[in-house]
Amino acid sequence: MAELNPIGKRIHNISPDPVKLTLEDGTDAVFHVSGAEFFQQEFQAEGTREGDEGAAYRFVSSEDQASILVGRKGPDEEGWSMIGEVVAAESADSE
Repeated sequence: MAELNPIGKRIHNISPDPVKLTLEDGTDAVFHVSGAEFFQQEFQAEGTREGDEGAAYRFVSSEDQASILVGRKGPDEEGWSMIGEVVAAESADSE
């Protein structure tokens, strides 16, 4: 059996406590993640981002399970938009 995505594992282990995520473009943000789970190798979770009231976020593993992708849906938006790939995850309390 292949290994679980290490960033997905980290998010899963930290949540429901706040998680500081770094995206591939260098953006750092604190997320409150809920429902983080693995289905076999596939990771998925939902959450909110501090400072982005009303928006919903989804975290899913890529098709090849190599990365964790983030989607955002604003309060007035009908669909989801991809905002990037997570490159690091740590406890927001560790700052």
